[in-house]
Amino acid sequence: MAEGLLRHDFGDRLEVRSAGTFAASVRPEAIAVLAEIGIPISGARSKSLDEFRDQSFDDVLTVCDAAAESCPVFQGPAKRHHRGFRDPVSVGGSDAKRLEAFRRTRDELRKWFRELYGGTVTD
Repeated sequence: MAEGLLRHDFGDRLEVRSAGTFAASVRPEAIAVLAEIGIPISGARSKSLDEFRDQSFDDVLTVCDAAAESCPVFQGPAKRHHRGFRDPVSVGGSDAKRLEAFRRTRDELRKWFRELYGGTVTD
């Protein structure tokens, strides 16, 4: 979700890369809640940090505490930003309850990104 939001909202001024501590699958709930706000990510794929180890970054954002603890040191100036969000995958219950957790995380991520990089939600 983070990559989709950043590309949509800031892709004209940021070069966005996204990875997790390990590659998994892109959750259908993430695809659904971003589609609700006009951001298509159905073609996205999950990537591991290993794909980016030799690259240099200006900013590194981590969105869960486990990732912040295990995130490697990247080459270059990489300013690190961290905010721990509740992983919506951990929410059990009905489809509606899980979708609501993904919506909440989507909205919290978007708010944080806009605090970091400026802008307001317009859609």
